[in-house]
Amino acid sequence: MPKKRRKLNKDMEAQMDAAKRKIELVSALIHDIRDEDIQGEYLAAFGQIRTAVVNWVAKYTTDGFCEETEGLKALFDGLIKEFEEEYEL
Repeated sequence: MPKKRRKLNKDMEAQMDAAKRKIELVSALIHDIRDEDIQGEYLAAFGQIRTAVVNWVAKYTTDGFCEETEGLKALFDGLIKEFEEEYEL
């Protein structure tokens, strides 16, 4: 049976690129924190967000635009919003 073609979505690809840039920016800001305890706390809280983006991009790469990639995007959106509300950079 031939492999099913994955469905692509330009809007989601743009959102993934923006999410990757956001991850890079926030990571750089966290690494600029001088207090190691605070930096560690921020990195621990941000780790889940980084993992969400990695999973989202990987799923899109293998499966394309689908319900699961939309769910992973929504997860990232919720996590980043919560992080920005809770932590000041």
